[in-house]
Parts: sequence; structure tokens; C-alpha cells
Amino acid sequence: MNRKQRVLDALGHHAGRVPTDFGGTAVTGIHVSVVAALRDYFGLAGGPVRVVEPYQMLGEIADDLLDALDIDCVGVPARDTMFGFPLDGGWQEWRCPWGQSVLVPSGFRTRTAADGDIYIFPEGDTTVSPSGHMPATGYFFDAVIRQEPIDEDALDPADNLEEFTPLTAADVAYWQARAGELRGCGRAVVACLGGTAFGDIALVPAPFLRRPKGIRDISEWYMSLAMRRDYVHAIFSRQCETALANLARFHAIVGDTVDVLYICGTDFGTQTSQFCSRAVFDELYLPYYRRVNDWVHRHTGWKCFKHSCGAIDPLLPNLIRAGFDIINPVQCSAAGMNPEHLKATYGNDLVFWGGGVDTQRTLPFGTPAQVRAEVLERCRIFGRDGGFVFNTIHNIQARTPLANVVAMFEAVHAFNAGA
Repeated sequence: MNRKQRVLDALGHHAGRVPTDFGGTAVTGIHVSVVAALRDYFGLAGGPVRVVEPYQMLGEIADDLLDALDIDCVGVPARDTMFGFPLDGGWQEWRCPWGQSVLVPSGFRTRTAADGDIYIFPEGDTTVSPSGHMPATGYFFDAVIRQEPIDEDALDPADNLEEFTPLTAADVAYWQARAGELRGCGRAVVACLGGTAFGDIALVPAPFLRRPKGIRDISEWYMSLAMRRDYVHAIFSRQCETALANLARFHAIVGDTVDVLYICGTDFGTQTSQFCSRAVFDELYLPYYRRVNDWVHRHTGWKCFKHSCGAIDPLLPNLIRAGFDIINPVQCSAAGMNPEHLKATYGNDLVFWGGGVDTQRTLPFGTPAQVRAEVLERCRIFGRDGGFVFNTIHNIQARTPLANVVAMFEAVHAFNAGA
């Protein structure tokens, strides 16, 4: 059985080997420092690793490392990065504050402050205010809030739609090239078109725009869900129309090359609760998710991937009704997210993509034996009767011990060997 079929079987809730994804999305990746350590461990060709997601500093998991780790998926990110410069414009070397030399896209432009903190600029334009900040002792960027004064009487939903635009000729050329590269690759293809993330808080500050307008402060946005619902509906409605048009063009390019579409990364959970009630979700979000997911299911064979961290158990029935097939990262460390409960309650309706090991405690701070035990247990629970793609709970972070990462992969292989 090839790798792609393993994933398709899991998506179809058929029992069998547990497939794996690392690098398929911006929420199932590995920090560039850990990618370099894995390449050294397997004796793969040296040289700087590409940073394919500069916001979180995620490293490219190239084909040779995908093979070494026996990974079953390959990801295709949107053309533009979170800082607004494209991935297909060439590469340059950059030295990280922790001493690693990496390759970054040519639009990656930074300034280092006197205290060693690093600032990055939207679209590589150093004449405007920086949109991201990495502390001198940090390993990834945080968004810089650049909220203009809000005039309630002059608020225009179009200002919060600057990033949701029709596909450009460059976008079309990018997707045509990537589709050609991936046809017949033997792995399940996970694509992120972009533009279908309704209210994703990571996008609200618009680190990719030179001069963002509208509501761009995170606190203001969350207050808008209660105070400015007509404004939010206007944004989501117009965004949805653009997204549907883009999906039609995208499908005409990639066809059945894609197996899974990353729809949205809007987080609805905290460590202990939810950001909104089920009623608010149904009013503000569900209608637009349903339109997108219904279009995908009517016109394609793709599965719809939803990312949300946190304690989202009460919202999972709503996400199912919204048409999502896949939930990630399955944060078992959050309140109410017990693996046995999740599998028993939602295992017939959702594919769990993640949840394989805790990245808050076990993977970074446990022993290899503890990692192995947790991985085997999660595979046993989530892998029962299919419906599980192994990944960690969100990305593998910098400074995660290599021995623990290796133990994780070895545990998955051992589980499959005994399956």
C-alpha cells in the first residue's frame, strides 16, 4: 500500500496503518532548528534548511527527510507568506539569533535593534512600520499590532477585506507549477489556498499588509464579535463570495491532485473553555463555513480540514454541522478533550489529525520512554477503525529534544508494525 492510500483509508474511516503528517500545513510543522537536527541525525545532505513559514519559523521537510521519517503527506502552502512576500521569488541566507544559518524567501527583510530584537517588514518593504517582532532570545515572530484610530461612524468592512482578493496571474502560475510537480507523487496532498479563514485571529493584525486598515487589534476584534456583528457579517459575507470564486478557479487548476484542503485556522478554544458560545458560532461562523465546505463537497473529492486549538469539545457538533471532515490539532491537554471521549463521541464523523503527543509537556519536557508510551496510547485510541492521521498537538517547537522527536517517530513505526 502506498503512502497516499494510507491517508485515504484513514480519511474514509477504514482500519489500517496510522498515516503521518509533518509539514503538510502551517499547524503540523517542525521548527527549522529541529528539522536541521533531524537531517543531521539521518545523515542527509547538509546546508541551510529553507524556512517555508517565517512567522513560526517552520522548516521545509524535503523529500529525502519525508522518506527517512516515512511521512505520508506533502503540503502545498499558499503562495504568499504571513508577511506578504511570496515563496516562489528565490532564497537568501539568514543567520538566526540562536546561531543557525537558514534560507529565507528573498522578500524576508529585517532590522535588528540595539537590544538584539529583530523586526520584520510586510512585503519586504523597509519604508513602512515592521509587522513582526522576534525577541533576541526568541525562536519565532509575533505580530506587531498597527491599529489605526477607530472611527465608529466611518468603519468600512472593505478595510478588513484587503487580504481577501481574487487569485492573481502569479497565484495561478504558482498553483499550476505545484500541481504539475505533485501529480503522481505517491503522497496525500494537503493544500492551503488561503482566503477561507473566517476571523482567524492570526490574520487580524495583517502582518502581510504594509498599512492595514479596519479593525486590526486583537482585543478590538474579539469585542467586535459582540458589539459590531453587522460589520463582521459584512466582512464574512463578502469574503465568502471571493473565496468561492477562488475555489472554482483553484479546482480547475489542481483537480484531483489535492486530497485535503486546509480551510481555516480560527481558534475557538482556550486551555479551559471556548472563545464563543455555540449560539454565537452558529450565528457568525457556521453559515459561511457551510457555504465553503458544501462547495468543496459538491464539486471535489477533497476533505475539509479545520484547525482549532483548545477546549472545543462543546463546539465539535457545530463544526460537524458546518461540514468539516477533519479536526486539528486535537489538544488533549485542554479541558474536556479526553482522547477516549473524543473518539467514542465524534469518531464516526471526524478524522482526528493530531493529538498524537502533547507538545506542552510530554514531547519537550518528558523522557523518550514517556514520549513512546503516550504515542502508543494515542495511536491505540485514535487509530481504532481509522479516522486518525498522526501528528503532534500543533507544531514541534524549537529546543524540543531530538531524542524525544526520534522516540515519537519510532513509536508510530512500532505501532504500525504491530497493527
